[in-house]
Amino acid sequence: MSFTDTLVAFLQDGGPFIYPIALVLVIGLAIALERWLFLSNAYSTNKKALLSIQSALQSGDVETIRQASQTSSAPILGVLSSGIARLQTVKRREDVEYAMEETIMEYMLRLEKRTPYLATLANIATLLGLLGTIMGLIAAFSAVANADPAEKANLLSSSISVAMNTTAFGLITAIPLILFHTSLQTKTAAIVDSLEMAGIKLLNSLSYGSQTEEKRG
Repeated sequence: MSFTDTLVAFLQDGGPFIYPIALVLVIGLAIALERWLFLSNAYSTNKKALLSIQSALQSGDVETIRQASQTSSAPILGVLSSGIARLQTVKRREDVEYAMEETIMEYMLRLEKRTPYLATLANIATLLGLLGTIMGLIAAFSAVANADPAEKANLLSSSISVAMNTTAFGLITAIPLILFHTSLQTKTAAIVDSLEMAGIKLLNSLSYGSQTEEKRG
């Protein structure tokens, strides 16, 4: 019996609750794939942008950073450009920092979008599996109550085996979704950390530059 045949038989024997769990799995995998592609693109774009402005960031060359932000949609450049834009009207470090923090929060909403759904879907899959098993056991015991005494043992064991398929499939669905959720959270945290790091580097370079000019003056 091939793996495909075994899988089909497993799903067919799982009862009606197999289908909503399968739907949860499909939705969860679609969300995980979309989020993984989005975050991977944001991570690689950020990395390239940071390398291209590394020297300008260290020296506080705001003009180079501003020009780079006009030709790239990297989140890191969006954060830095918001701080540079605020720098045109205010000189306080705190005001520039607040501007960049506001932009980071806006990007966090995009980066974290739909990711929490994976944890929710994993919980739903687990609960559906348990519910399917309980309903299956209820049906099994009801059927056994009216069965011939000689057949009760075989009928009960086969019915319980079928009912347990639902729990197994619920866990098979939940475990990967939890792993995807954790992985996406880690990738999101790495991107957010890079945004905060770039903002701090810009603030430090600007502070250093202003102190140097004051000493020369």
